Amino acid sequence: QVQLVESGGGLVQAGGSLRLSCAASGRSFSNYLMVMGWFRQAPGKEREFLTAINWSGGITGYADSVKGRFTISRDNAKNTVYLQMNSLKPEDTAVYYCAARRQSSSAFGSWGQGTQVTVSS
Repeated sequence: QVQLVESGGGLVQAGGSLRLSCAASGRSFSNYLMVMGWFRQAPGKEREFLTAINWSGGITGYADSVKGRFTISRDNAKNTVYLQMNSLKPEDTAVYYCAARRQSSSAFGSWGQGTQVTVSS
């Protein structure tokens, strides 16, 4: 079982920045085995994959909607993954979720509870 807890969401003005954190724990969690990802879901929209990172820092690209503005990183010593969000836009308003999957799996099977990000114009 893997537990994921997001933090760092909030209200920010357009053009501002936020950094989301996702702390992982659990008997089944092993940095070496896990790929960590960030998703978001806005009201009335489908969940959107943003980016993911493996143990060694390899990044699985970024969604076009956030490319050049968002950066994923991880600190394996702290079992934590981050999402630095710059130049935020009102359309970035959503609940942001952290997720984890094993390297050997194609599906993200563990999810955090989500953190709300609201960008005002």
